[in-house]
Amino acid sequence: MTDLIAMGVDAASSRRAVAMAESLSGVWAAVGHHPLNQSPPDIAALAELAQHPRVVAVGEVGLDHADEHRGPHDAQEDWFHACCHLAAKTGLPVCVHTRDSTEAVYEGLRAHPGLSGVMHYWVLDWEWARRFLDLGFYLSFSGVITRGSRQELREVARRLPADRLLLETDAPWGTPKGRSGAMRPAWLLDTAQTVADARGLSLVELGELERANARALFGRLRLD
Repeated sequence: MTDLIAMGVDAASSRRAVAMAESLSGVWAAVGHHPLNQSPPDIAALAELAQHPRVVAVGEVGLDHADEHRGPHDAQEDWFHACCHLAAKTGLPVCVHTRDSTEAVYEGLRAHPGLSGVMHYWVLDWEWARRFLDLGFYLSFSGVITRGSRQELREVARRLPADRLLLETDAPWGTPKGRSGAMRPAWLLDTAQTVADARGLSLVELGELERANARALFGRLRLD
């Protein structure tokens, strides 16, 4: 059986993710507020949704300073802290987005000691990896790691402690080398093969590692 986590980016999409998780046995949900939203998070709604037994994380949350015309930068940090506080209160891990804002995200997470979670769509170097690992976070790799120019990223995947490694589609983005169009879940195998090669593992061994790590981080996740 193959399971997936559907991410929310605001209250409405979080409700849809929960509805999918209720109706499809292989789907779990995360509820969150993406930093490129134009309005504040509905924390009360997210808190209510977070009580659902098929909600396994608070996400997608974080900071994004890449585009000054999208997402109010002066409010993003407050929103991020509110979502981290919700995660801490509910005991759920956070799924963190960062773009052109790594230092601020790092400091934001440091302000919530004991918080667990994953840095999604990891594309940064080993020094940044080490700093987030020291906070207790996992790193998740998308299809970007398969591209020829990303040798440094493959080196991060090779050096990463085995119990902190996750993979993702980041649909519809993050397509692997040679793939075009919107990301498809089946293409996660391209990412897995690249990471398995970097670590000297078979796909079966990597799959077992991924399942163990998913269970460890997402405490409500029940995988057969």
